[in-house]
Amino acid sequence: MIAYIDGFNLYHGLRDSGFRRYYWLDMPSLGRSLLKPGQQLIATKYFTARIAGPKPTDPPGKTSALLEKRKRQSEYLEALATLPNLTVFEGHYLAKNVRCRTCGAVWTSHEEKMTDVRIATELLVDVYDDAFDTALIISADSDLVPPVEALRRLFPAKRVLVFFPPGRKSHHLRSASHACFSIGRGTLKKSQLPDPVIKPDGHVLHRPAHWR
Repeated sequence: MIAYIDGFNLYHGLRDSGFRRYYWLDMPSLGRSLLKPGQQLIATKYFTARIAGPKPTDPPGKTSALLEKRKRQSEYLEALATLPNLTVFEGHYLAKNVRCRTCGAVWTSHEEKMTDVRIATELLVDVYDDAFDTALIISADSDLVPPVEALRRLFPAKRVLVFFPPGRKSHHLRSASHACFSIGRGTLKKSQLPDPVIKPDGHVLHRPAHWR
């Protein structure tokens, strides 16, 4: 079994559910906690994007907040890099202008790009390589329906299980997969990285205080 984790979808599910204390997730451990007896997780693939940095025109408060967010994310990704059988795939954020329909005000927002395409690519490459019997997908992004449907059509012996992040659902993804489940607080609590995480070079990484 291989786990494919949509980091963006998972993060927003945790944030919207008030589960900030569980951001320090051990992704392979999370995948293993979702297995049934006799199943084996051979690899975990985590898909994310680096938080966009501040612009020169941003006010000091926004600049400081963005830099702190980037620092927390970088420390977390460093901690994940110490784990075996985990591969991190990074997309990017694309700046776009957003206009208020009521007052006409315009501001810059950032949209995460490429995660669903990268997940779809890895999923189909792995199934063609016969790398798994079952794919475990952690996401509620309905953009993943087409690759899941293609996988099931072309490889009917393979199975696709979907686990929804807290507070997230997708009727279409549920219909496309063999089975769907929701990830609960207990699973998140027991799937945390140690604090601290010590890198091979001796550098010590701590869970950010903001995540406690």
